[in-house]
Amino acid sequence: MNGVAVALIHHEASGFGVSFPDFPGAVTVGRDLEEAIRKGGEVLAFHIAGMAEDGESLPVLRSMAELQADPEFTEAAEGAIVALVPFCAGPEESQGPGGAKPPPS
Repeated sequence: MNGVAVALIHHEASGFGVSFPDFPGAVTVGRDLEEAIRKGGEVLAFHIAGMAEDGESLPVLRSMAELQADPEFTEAAEGAIVALVPFCAGPEESQGPGGAKPPPS
């Protein structure tokens, strides 16, 4: 599965926190905006691979218009940078953050 997901990036004292409205639990931080976006893509790919491995259904990615109609998103997005983060989650890409590959089955 390849694509782009909407991310919310909040500037914090220690850097930038990244979360994904369509993938609760997929979060990361970066020292600067570029690192936050890069790590966001890595964490999201790892999260999606884990969901697939566990047999969980993957969410349908919502459009920006659908997200903006969601009051929870509107509240969470207040003061955030809204970004599209590319991800690549497939069998050959299922690596953990930092490039760690899971052990063979």
